[in-house]
Amino acid sequence: MSGLVTGDAVVLGLRPARLPSRGLAILLDLVVYVTGYVLISVGLTMATASLDEAARAAVGVASFLLLVVGVPIAVETLSHGRSLGKLACGLRVVRDDGGPIRFRHAMVRGAMGIVELILTFGSIACIASLVSARGRRLGDVFAGTLVVRERVPGARVMPVPPPPPWLAGRFAGLDLSAVPDGLWLAIRQYLTRMNQLDPQVGAAMAARLADDLVARTGAPPPAGVPAAAFLMAVVHERQSRDAARAFRPAAAAPAGAGAGTGAGYAPHPAPMPPAVPMPVAPAPTAPVAQAAPVAPTTPVQAPRAGGFAPPA
Repeated sequence: MSGLVTGDAVVLGLRPARLPSRGLAILLDLVVYVTGYVLISVGLTMATASLDEAARAAVGVASFLLLVVGVPIAVETLSHGRSLGKLACGLRVVRDDGGPIRFRHAMVRGAMGIVELILTFGSIACIASLVSARGRRLGDVFAGTLVVRERVPGARVMPVPPPPPWLAGRFAGLDLSAVPDGLWLAIRQYLTRMNQLDPQVGAAMAARLADDLVARTGAPPPAGVPAAAFLMAVVHERQSRDAARAFRPAAAAPAGAGAGTGAGYAPHPAPMPPAVPMPVAPAPTAPVAQAAPVAPTTPVQAPRAGGFAPPA
């Protein structure tokens, strides 16, 4: 990872390309350019056969410079740092701040490439890339650019272990809306690596995470449930709710949703059963005494102290 920091104080997680991948990309580019130069030279030789020797030499030098310098500059400018070799190797040229390069960056790199890659057969570029901490050659240093890797292998996501069967559905009524994403991430990272930790350290971490989760949900800690099993059950409950919310079918529209606008479907009301006459009760002769209002009682909240303690 590179330690590049943008003007907004954002650290860029770029992976600089090293000498082997850059050398392979340059080799592929040279094969393409040499093949194109040979084909163009044959065509120019046939087209300039009627000219004198000086004119043919001038045309040859101009075509060589155009193909070796002009074509790489144009390709990197139009493709924003991706030549054919870099595209095949998964590399890209970017600025020091992580942005795409422009014409001036490609021109400086191409001009320095004549000295580094062609005149010295790549020896200067190899030495500079080995000495540089980010694998940059002199053209990158003068242009303010960096060759990075675009195809980075993704990290494998470890599954969360399932909770014990006797805890299935026990926390279905738990309110999880106040639990932040950072706490969920910490719990998931602990559960996926709990078997790699020391037992006492893992138990202490599980107790601390369980106390934080209990404080966020506002529910008392369950009695007799280990902290790790409690975390597994709550994470499983959250995953079940997310899956049910994602795959839940769309609810039917209410009966009067499209009555005025003509949009939507309103089902026909079910037929009402025939009315049955009810006997009329006689009017009361004396007013009924009303019961005295009962004062509302304030619910007693459970203590918020954590109920999970790590083993001694």
